[in-house]
Amino acid sequence: MDIYALYIAIGLFTGILSGIFGIGGGLIIVPIMLATGHSFEESIGISILQMALSSFVGSVLNFKKKSLDFSLGLLIGAGGLIGASFSGFVLKIVSSKILMVIFALLVVYSMIQFVLKPQKKDFIVDTRRYHLQGLKLFLIGALTGFFAITLGIGGGMLMVPLMHYFLGYDSKKCVALGLFFILFSSISGAFSLMYHHIINKEVLVAGAIVGLGSVMGVSIGIKWIMGLLNEKMHKILILGVYGLSLLIILYKLFF
Repeated sequence: MDIYALYIAIGLFTGILSGIFGIGGGLIIVPIMLATGHSFEESIGISILQMALSSFVGSVLNFKKKSLDFSLGLLIGAGGLIGASFSGFVLKIVSSKILMVIFALLVVYSMIQFVLKPQKKDFIVDTRRYHLQGLKLFLIGALTGFFAITLGIGGGMLMVPLMHYFLGYDSKKCVALGLFFILFSSISGAFSLMYHHIINKEVLVAGAIVGLGSVMGVSIGIKWIMGLLNEKMHKILILGVYGLSLLIILYKLFF
């Protein structure tokens, strides 16, 4: 298969899964790119470029549907912008083996969270209780951006529970803000990786092609979830995605 066709197929696959499960593409893109022969650093670069494209399209759609609070999004996005700007520096000084171990632990955590997480409830936010809401959003964005972009993931999976449980936002608001955050953090992370020469021409082209495929795949995934999958199938498939990611990472670590 032509390498560009392979990149589009990977993007389509990732976009479909993202549309079905509402998860970021990093947990899928990074292991698959490792399996195709890219280094861990290159895989992260491709993942971040893909996220920038897909999160932009998703944020535009959310804004048109009026499900995105733009002012809150700017606060959390600014935090992500600053936190992610350190990602290139971290990738230069920290061993890829250490980062892969952290990545594997994050996948395990995600699997456990998915199996054990309680049913979400909507909260009524008392604005008087959250005088420092803006600061909290900024700090959540900065910490998540620093950690997530360094590992090549969007961070929405880490951020949404924080906003939902600690700030009382309903799930739709959290998802829209999380996607908007990914737009900021992925762009910042991409520039950081370019500055540190981790994203080169080859990675840039691969990331753009994978991203275009992912954008197309998202709409397919949304149609699938509306028509074909029941709750049990949904749970089995998402655990399978996490499990496959973990197996690829472990293979790269030990073989």
